[in-house]
This record gives sequence, C-alpha cells and structure tokens, in this order.
Amino acid sequence: MKAPFKNIYNILKLNRFIVLVTVIGAVLTCMVSVLMVIGLHRESMDNAFVVNGDGSVIPLKMVSQLENLEVEAKAHLELFHRYFYGIDASNYESNLEKALWLGNSSVDALYRQKKAEGVYNRLLQYSLVQKVRSIASKMDLQSEPYRFETVTVFEINRGSVTDTYELTTTGNLIHVDRNFPNNTHGLLITNFFENTLKRIENYESREK
Repeated sequence: MKAPFKNIYNILKLNRFIVLVTVIGAVLTCMVSVLMVIGLHRESMDNAFVVNGDGSVIPLKMVSQLENLEVEAKAHLELFHRYFYGIDASNYESNLEKALWLGNSSVDALYRQKKAEGVYNRLLQYSLVQKVRSIASKMDLQSEPYRFETVTVFEINRGSVTDTYELTTTGNLIHVDRNFPNNTHGLLITNFFENTLKRIENYESREK
C-alpha cells in the first residue's frame, strides 16, 4: 500500500512558519545584542579599570578620577609654593631643590632670575625668614595641560618688622611619571609666571 502524499500547501505553510520564526528570532537577537553593546559602552565611558596588586580588576568612576586629580593637583601646587616661597637662611637650598623637581624650565628660569637679582643673598645677609601663611589654587581640569592660578600669602620677617604679601602665580600642569620622593603626584608645572605681588595690611584681622 502506497503512503499518501502530503498536501504541498501544508508543507509550504510549515516552511514559511519556520522561516518567519527564524527571522524574528534573529532580529530579536540582534536587537538584544545592540542594546547590550550600547549599555556596555555607556558603562565603560563612566568607568576606568585598574589591575590591583592581587591581579583583580577594579572599576573606578571617571568622576572619582577627576576628584582624585583635583586633590593631587592642589596638593602638588601647595607643595611647590611652600617649597619655593617658604624659605629662610637655613633651608632655602634644600627647599628650592625640592621645588625644582616639581616644575619645568620655566620654574628654573625664575629661580635663576631671582638668584641673579640677589634675592637669596639678601636672605642670607639679613637672616630673613619668609613664611607661607596660606595657599589657594583654582584650576581647569577639563583638558590637559591644566591651567591654574594660585594665590599665596607669605610674610617676610626682618627681625623687628614683619611684612605680609599676596602673590598671584599662573601656569599649567601636565602629567609625568611619578618619582618618589621627588615628584610623588606625577605632575609637572609648566609656563610658570609670577603675575602680581602686593603688600597687604592687617592680615591677622582679615583672617578673623
């Protein structure tokens, strides 16, 4: 007895259904894949990854990186200004040597200019004490090099007389390799310039 032939239309309907299901499945798979890639891209834009000492991968938010950069930049600028301007006859050589590690040739040029003008000789001759009272920095961290402006208040003790000055300096910060203990923040001051210097009166009352 011969097997009955299947209806050709039923076979075509079944094939069409299978093809339709396959196409819909492929489209859905593509859509899910695209959404996953977009989500992964957005997440990667908000995160950075570092390898910990034990080999594990640690995600860091870019916002946190910016905050860390601001902290390090301000610390670098404060350290430099304290070394460069907080000097006396006993420490000026060591302090200036430390300060020169934190800036490029523009800092060295200013140091040589001051030396040629006899600033450090007068420091020794009259036993002057130059003490930093406060340091405040503003900076733009949107793109490197990072522009900064720092206001340093320092006093010069001449024995019986103490004068207070406000100095505004500007420049840029760039990333360099960290160098312990000479440059622990991995930043370098460039285009350093002393903009304005003015004597201020009654600084103690202003602080209050």
